[in-house]
Amino acid sequence: MGTVTRGTTNPNRLRRMDRWIAATHGAELRRAGDPVAVDLGYGAAPWTAVELLHRLRGVAPRARVVGVEIDPARVAAAEPYAREGLAFRHGGFEIPLPGRPLLVRAANVLRQYDEAEVAAVWRRLCARLAPAAGHSRGGLLVEGTCDEIGRRHVWVALGPEGPRTVTFATRLGSLDRPSDLAERLPKALIHRNVPGEPVHAFLRDFDRAWAAAAPYASYGARQRWMRAVRDLTADWPVTDGPARWRQGEVTVRWGALAPRG
Repeated sequence: MGTVTRGTTNPNRLRRMDRWIAATHGAELRRAGDPVAVDLGYGAAPWTAVELLHRLRGVAPRARVVGVEIDPARVAAAEPYAREGLAFRHGGFEIPLPGRPLLVRAANVLRQYDEAEVAAVWRRLCARLAPAAGHSRGGLLVEGTCDEIGRRHVWVALGPEGPRTVTFATRLGSLDRPSDLAERLPKALIHRNVPGEPVHAFLRDFDRAWAAAAPYASYGARQRWMRAVRDLTADWPVTDGPARWRQGEVTVRWGALAPRG
């Protein structure tokens, strides 16, 4: 289920997303009996799936990754890279696995879809996640967009129950102002960056906090970012703390940025 994407990818493109997943979802992966992750729509080359396995095994040594692609030729091209813990399958949004994965990562997959189609895709993918049980919140779907070399990235994290958070991540040395990240908003938000919408108000306030934090630039872009994010917490439900802010990230509750209407 789905349509073939352009398939463009580059090595190390999804490093920011992968590191965030490892930091925030690593405990779930370690506790699972069979921690399976899906790299959905990995593209014309399997680099992102290979890298995801490496990064996840740094926090969950038993993790397995399955790369899923809707183009059979791309699956065939990826097969030589299969190894212990890494496999490739032909498929799409139905996730052709016998069980329910603990992670589905879909980066730069929905950009070519209409905004009206996103909610249905999210529901389908969330329904395939491992369910919440006991102390586990269940599986995680991470869906978002980044630039060609991974300097700027915005993603939505969803659980079996639906959207949870939105994360903005950037290479701080390349940033002029936080609203530069608007061009990498995921499909659910990119057309909502207009006056009257929450995501527009958030980026406006972020730019103002960034400007107010200009004196901290003498200590480096990281210190300026951290100060700006700290000021944002007065009005926005930021869910992470300085350890993630130092990485050039900030995560906000989905409900605060969700589109109106």
